[in-house]
Amino acid sequence: MRADFPFRPAAFPFFYGWVIFGAATLGVIMSVPGQTMGVSVFTDSLIEATGLSRLSISNAYLLGTLASGLLLPLGGSLVDRFGVRLGVVAACAGLACSLVFLANSDRLAPTLAVAWGLLALGFAGIRFFGQGMLTLTSRTMLGRWFDRRRGLVSALSGPFTNFAFASAPLLLAFWIGVSGWRGAWMEMALVVGVGMGFVGWLLFRENPEECGLQMDGEPAPAHDPETGAPPPPAEERHFTRAEALRTGAFWLVTLGIANQAMVGTGITFHIVDLGAEFGLTRQQAVAIFLPIALVSTPIGLLAGAATDRVPVRYLMMAMMAGQIVMFASAANLGDPWLRAAAIAGWGFSSGFYGPLTVAAMPNFFGRTHLGAIQGAMMMVLVIASALGPSALAVVKVAFGSYGPGLYALTALPAAVLLAAPFTRDPVGGE
Repeated sequence: MRADFPFRPAAFPFFYGWVIFGAATLGVIMSVPGQTMGVSVFTDSLIEATGLSRLSISNAYLLGTLASGLLLPLGGSLVDRFGVRLGVVAACAGLACSLVFLANSDRLAPTLAVAWGLLALGFAGIRFFGQGMLTLTSRTMLGRWFDRRRGLVSALSGPFTNFAFASAPLLLAFWIGVSGWRGAWMEMALVVGVGMGFVGWLLFRENPEECGLQMDGEPAPAHDPETGAPPPPAEERHFTRAEALRTGAFWLVTLGIANQAMVGTGITFHIVDLGAEFGLTRQQAVAIFLPIALVSTPIGLLAGAATDRVPVRYLMMAMMAGQIVMFASAANLGDPWLRAAAIAGWGFSSGFYGPLTVAAMPNFFGRTHLGAIQGAMMMVLVIASALGPSALAVVKVAFGSYGPGLYALTALPAAVLLAAPFTRDPVGGE
């Protein structure tokens, strides 16, 4: 697909990277139907429609998410091979088809066992194409268009995505109230498949060089006045996926963010039931996401600016401290002060999520194999997010409360926090 069709990005009166910024941010937001906060609002409706238990649906979600996670390294390699423009169109089409399938899964199931299998298949589809490929494609593209401003643009993107994700449960609950759970998923399929698919085809571009531009909107380097030859490209180390996986920096960032994905997903998936354990209504439980977004927005701006200047290990240490507060306080949502602490810790740690997910890997490993490297990272994040809902569901069945599991999970960020000071930048060695 030609970079200058249907228009030339270089002809814009401003740097086209800012269009990329908007399109990539919208792409991440449109992944909401495949994110846990987009699925959690439908959980009770699926229990009623299929007759399956909460634990059975959690396990179907686990299996579907694990399957999608295992496919993401292949998906990342395909993005490197075929480009982000084809990648986003394919992701939107796949997500739309998966939503239509899920909306009709209960009608296709003659038995509970078949219903469970169909849900697992549908969850695999929305997780792979939504949380996985649509997010991966958008973030990979954004990382390829900016260098010095990579942290800045990821921070600017954060408030939009954080607000969208935080408000999604309330919006989707209203949508279900208007159209029913089945109609809501069918209408979402149209919005994502046609709307975002067209936006991706129209606006996504692989990198600035194929459009005759430079990263960050810098002017083209001057040619040699005697020979007319362009200057040699700046020396930059481009790691392969295998090389990146052998570094401590990859695993520090990936496991730290995976903690957030796993426990945040688990709490979000069971938020209504978790709130009920402490006497909160459905609306009170779902309402915690909005103040979380209000906290994470300014933190995200600060974290994004810091990503361009501060060694990543220090940012990871701050994020882990926020996670410890979040996990422990979420076990006590009935106490107003500890509920406020959970919101503050969740918002604080979430502020680091977007900037580090976008900026850390290209900063460490270059752009050439970024799709494959991001695919490996996303695989870990998706698998971690799969484990959260089932782990907490098992804890609830065993102990009658989510609290013991949330207390035990504080060991994960504590381990990353202790390892961070000893992990060095793979390029700079800091």
